[in-house]
Amino acid sequence: MIRAGALVDWVQGWGRVLHLAGYAIAAAASRGSYTAATRESAFRQIYFTAWQILARFLLFVLLLETVVIHITVATAREFGLADYALELVLRGLVLELVPLTTVLFVALRSGAAIATEIALMHVSGELEAIERSGEDPLLVEFVPRVAAAMLSVTALTVLSCGLAIVIAYLALYGVSPWGLGEFTHVIGKVFDVPTMLGFALQGVLFGAAVAIVPIAAGLEATSRIKSAPVAVLGGMMRLFFVIGLIEAASLAARYL
Repeated sequence: MIRAGALVDWVQGWGRVLHLAGYAIAAAASRGSYTAATRESAFRQIYFTAWQILARFLLFVLLLETVVIHITVATAREFGLADYALELVLRGLVLELVPLTTVLFVALRSGAAIATEIALMHVSGELEAIERSGEDPLLVEFVPRVAAAMLSVTALTVLSCGLAIVIAYLALYGVSPWGLGEFTHVIGKVFDVPTMLGFALQGVLFGAAVAIVPIAAGLEATSRIKSAPVAVLGGMMRLFFVIGLIEAASLAARYL
């Protein structure tokens, strides 16, 4: 009975995530969803999710990218693969490691916060109060968080990838402009149209997951305050699974 109950809860949890995902993404894509209140809420979420951590995040990725790029370049030269060093950096770091690091950074900071906030709003009855007032909690509370997470993760990924490209050029060519021809040729080879479309889709899916999965987890809380930490923990475990699934699907589509 316990195993059957756990299986039912597992299926219901994932069903709630999929249902909320379809509903929230459709609403987020509709211009009619963005009233003055929802726009203000979305901007506030963008501030807390991306702008407030921007300096610390860029410093973190600067250190990480510098170390990884120098290790990759040195290893490639040691094994006689210097001609492929830039491509290795772009494919391994810019296309894979940086987006994954970015979404994990945001998930640890904002994903848990979103799940906790929604759980406490559910426990306190605030969501029900919004519904009784005639407003839709999805549009008032959920859609701004989904839209903000998607924009924040995408923006942070683009900034950190741009920083990695600059560091890669400096590591290989220094401040000399003579490497621009070869550099741009390799970039054009790596970042073709299908790759860029897949890269953009991956960023959007990462951003949507960071908000949708924690929101669905927060809604699993009951009227008991002790249910909130359990819901948050389950949501974070589910979120890391979804992030890994998106990354695996991205790798399969790109290289298989």
